[in-house]
Amino acid sequence: MAQLKDVVFDCEHPASLARFWAEAIDGYAVAPYDDDELARLRTMGVNEPEDDPGVLVEPATPGRPRLYFQRVPESKVVKNRVHLDLRADDVEAEAARLVGLGAIELHRDGTWITFRDPEGNEFCVDRS
Repeated sequence: MAQLKDVVFDCEHPASLARFWAEAIDGYAVAPYDDDELARLRTMGVNEPEDDPGVLVEPATPGRPRLYFQRVPESKVVKNRVHLDLRADDVEAEAARLVGLGAIELHRDGTWITFRDPEGNEFCVDRS
């Protein structure tokens, strides 16, 4: 039986989108860059982590899925076929926090609020 390992986002700028999601979801952080990873990037012609074509966001709790952000040449054109649903006890406070991080509120439907992340990927927030 398969288990969920990663949720992968195609994007234009992986480093900045990874930082957004690491801040948006409790218990996640951008994976650190050690000397081996920096050396690997240099062999690809990437001198700064900010220009990394693939950035990993890891959960603090083992067993939760990782988020992986990979650079692709094409831009997002239509609505996502898959999106993330987040939950928060105080949806209004969370909505304000997410907008402060760079999300854009799209609409409200009952207890759900739908947003776009900084690269246009839709996601929702609801009460638990």
